[in-house]
Amino acid sequence: MRWLLVIPLLAILFTPGCASTGEDEMDKMSANELYDNAKQALNSGDYETAINTFERLEARFPFGKYAQQAQLEIAYAYYKFDEPDSSIATADRFIQNNPGNPHLDYAYYLRGLTNYTRGANLMDRLVPRDPSERDTRALRDSFNDFTLLVKKFPDSHYTPDAKKRLVYLHNMLAKYEVNVAYYYMKRGAYVAAANRAKYVIENYQRTPAAKKALEVLVQAYTKMGMDDLANDTQRVLDMNK
Repeated sequence: MRWLLVIPLLAILFTPGCASTGEDEMDKMSANELYDNAKQALNSGDYETAINTFERLEARFPFGKYAQQAQLEIAYAYYKFDEPDSSIATADRFIQNNPGNPHLDYAYYLRGLTNYTRGANLMDRLVPRDPSERDTRALRDSFNDFTLLVKKFPDSHYTPDAKKRLVYLHNMLAKYEVNVAYYYMKRGAYVAAANRAKYVIENYQRTPAAKKALEVLVQAYTKMGMDDLANDTQRVLDMNK
């Protein structure tokens, strides 16, 4: 039975050699070979390998022609790998270190897209919860990212899509505020409901949610016995039907 005791020992002896083989091979690759291998992994959906290979490329050839492109590819791979914090951190590093890069617009777009996806997923997961407790920070960050892209790069290839997403984000944030107002109404917190409704009317005037905000405001004023304000708001609502 002694040979059974040898098997774990052999595994220990051979495992380090197997683990280091891939790294040793990458150490022998040129920048072009590393980039091609990383790109192939990225295109095939092997994002973890792509990230590791691009990072190896950036570390070995920090001043080579692929270094800056590798940073962008890493940010995209992290985005696809569902690692939003790492994606945004990499995009931020690229923006800070490469202010004159011709692909700077893509870095802003990718940052906005990452926050956009994270925010939408978060809202979907939190639907059953109290709407006033939802964290819309990612959606607001995405709105700011896309706004920066549109302002800084109005002629960018990514700007038209960013503008469409801004409209959607604007409407979603307005709808969120109205949902919170409804939540306060159901619980008799009429002052809080009115404040939320007024916030929508002041900041999201051209959204579908603005009409619903006026309706909430009428209800809140009525519940609080503020008939004059309720009537004035109802007239505004009637004018906008």
